[in-house]
Amino acid sequence: MTTHPEQHLQLTTVDTRHTIRIEIRGDLDYLSTDALVEEATTQLANRPDLTDLHLGCAGLEAIDSMGLSTLLMIHRRTSVAGVRLHLDDRPATLDRLLHLTGTLEYLTS
Repeated sequence: MTTHPEQHLQLTTVDTRHTIRIEIRGDLDYLSTDALVEEATTQLANRPDLTDLHLGCAGLEAIDSMGLSTLLMIHRRTSVAGVRLHLDDRPATLDRLLHLTGTLEYLTS
């Protein structure tokens, strides 16, 4: 398990043989998105046997357009790597944003 503290965001990464889970706590916004992109990209690059990347969203407090853009970028990178992306324990605010932007099905199917 690895913890990455940021100003408004804390990431905790737990890995198993074929799965990575990154727990997100705090705000996913223009100030903090780089940390999540970097962690997800590093895990994808270092784990060629990875089958699933789970983003635990229960601790997500706020998300702005950069946060949404980050989720879309991570989805593209996992798709290219042949890894399934899971947005687990989504709060209502995240579901509402995904629904309003038409990205709910795209990111969760």
